[in-house]
Amino acid sequence: MIRTLNSASFAVLFATVPKSTICRTARIHSTCDVAVVGGGIVGLASARELILRHPTLSFILLEKEKDLAVHQSGHNSGVIHSGIYYTPGSLKARLCGKGATMAYEYLDKKGLPYKRCGKLIVAVEREEIPRLKALYERGQKNNVRDLTMIDAKGIREREPYCRGLMALDSPYTGIVDWRLVSLAYAKDFQEAGGTVVTEYEASDMAMVKESPAGNTDGIKYPIAIRDSKGKEVRCRYVLTCGGLYSDRLSQISGCSPDPRIVPFRGDYLVLKPEKHYLVRGNIYPVPDPKFPFLGVHFTPRMDGSVWLGPNAVLAFKREGYKLYDFDARDFVDALSFRGLQKLVMNNLVYGVGEMYRGVFIGAQVNILKKFIPELSLNDVLRRHQPGPPITGRFNS
Repeated sequence: MIRTLNSASFAVLFATVPKSTICRTARIHSTCDVAVVGGGIVGLASARELILRHPTLSFILLEKEKDLAVHQSGHNSGVIHSGIYYTPGSLKARLCGKGATMAYEYLDKKGLPYKRCGKLIVAVEREEIPRLKALYERGQKNNVRDLTMIDAKGIREREPYCRGLMALDSPYTGIVDWRLVSLAYAKDFQEAGGTVVTEYEASDMAMVKESPAGNTDGIKYPIAIRDSKGKEVRCRYVLTCGGLYSDRLSQISGCSPDPRIVPFRGDYLVLKPEKHYLVRGNIYPVPDPKFPFLGVHFTPRMDGSVWLGPNAVLAFKREGYKLYDFDARDFVDALSFRGLQKLVMNNLVYGVGEMYRGVFIGAQVNILKKFIPELSLNDVLRRHQPGPPITGRFNS
């Protein structure tokens, strides 16, 4: 089995990478100590952290696209979450809370733009109040900064057009452009001596055969990463951070493909510019633990737009951002996977509702109107490019 390292769930932080510093040809260093496969935010953050901790080692980052962070890292709602939802003491809770603090510190240090616009989690029905209070207790145990419970009057003070019975107010929640953050990581990595190679799709990883007489590369750099064009990079260690393809990369490296990736596309609406005044910060529903998604919400963006959604529907392609994007292998892999079959059967009514709201946006607007009654169908538009695949990781 190839010597691999598990990718750490690191999430933090913008700038642009000059194109002249990115290799797009076969003229790359053929050997290195550590190769990182995947140029999204996890791969870039991991490569940056590793090279800063181990400056004497040589590093290379391999990305299959022409540019960095063009998939999930560049297709997301852009929220800096504060760590409310996760089980106290869990790895997710610790990473989210610490990650938010590190993100703000990094952004301030670099002078990068963000907005700490806050978030309300709003109960609009009385039966949601016990779940809201339980969520508040969870947030307290997770040491979420400045988290408070507010009443209907407090909601109107924070969000004049929002209506609800009670809400959690999380002023520490913010927004940022995570793709720009990813590019900042790339710049840090390169300035520390790392090499970034794009248009290099890892298609095979293997232990190299015995070296010819007098050549010690096979001993010193025993792992070969090959792409579909016949290029080869040799290294001592490989760290795969493939996002939507992480299960397949795990498999070709000799490890288990589980948990499996099943893509769900997030379809968003947007507020028309003349209606942006309706929303100041993030407005979220109280999550229902019976369902696997958070529900539709209001999300302001760094470019000034306001997203409404997402409506989560099964995507027919792992990198399928449009309704009719289709890949036969991805489609068959998803439908034949027992974990997805169990998810569908356990959430059939919910799934049909998501599909209906994806087609008839008036149904989605009716849900959003529970929070902002003034909202109407004439105030929203479909996004021309839907949001990212909301990646499900399932065991069979």
